[in-house]
Amino acid sequence: MTGPNPNIKHPIAMHPRVGFLKGLVTAPNIEIGDFTYYDDPDGPDKFAEKCVLHHYPFIGDRLIIGKFCAIAEGARFIMNGANHAMSGFSTYPFNIFGHGWEEGFDQETWSKEIRGDTIVGNDVWIGMDAVIMPGVKIGHGAIVAAKSVVTHDVPPYSIVAGNAAKVVKMRFDEFTVRRLLKAAWWDWPVDKISRNLNAIRGADISKLEAAV
Repeated sequence: MTGPNPNIKHPIAMHPRVGFLKGLVTAPNIEIGDFTYYDDPDGPDKFAEKCVLHHYPFIGDRLIIGKFCAIAEGARFIMNGANHAMSGFSTYPFNIFGHGWEEGFDQETWSKEIRGDTIVGNDVWIGMDAVIMPGVKIGHGAIVAAKSVVTHDVPPYSIVAGNAAKVVKMRFDEFTVRRLLKAAWWDWPVDKISRNLNAIRGADISKLEAAV
């Protein structure tokens, strides 16, 4: 048992709506780990165009998504290119339309709104139509409920929901979370993961630790 090839674009036969994103996304400012998939009835091939919005290379921000993540239809990552300068009376981006309106624009008023990279950890489940705002960091093992709007960092192994999304539940107690993060099964070689699937998808932390 070796598991699927993470570079296959459409790993499920007769089910083209699911795709491993590593083989589908080529944008240099997007990094996606092995086995992370996107599910869309129109197909996953346009993930970068449909789901990663306002992501302009000249800004320099990156979208980093870990391994073994499940991303549902309609999830959206809003990147820093969507931000407007907010320090003045108007947030209207006069400068981008030129014809003299760009004169006197202070670039720093806009650059101060850059929130940095958006980072999704490993083994994260992002529900249908969830929106992830710029610069958010989602911890390993977290779950983002459908239609949530995530405006702040999400702790590992938490479940967040709502607009703005808040922690509604921790999946495991604090001690177990620390042990899970230390085990970091997603970084194991694929053959080791394949041999220990029952420990990974089970709920016995001692059994998982014994496989480390």
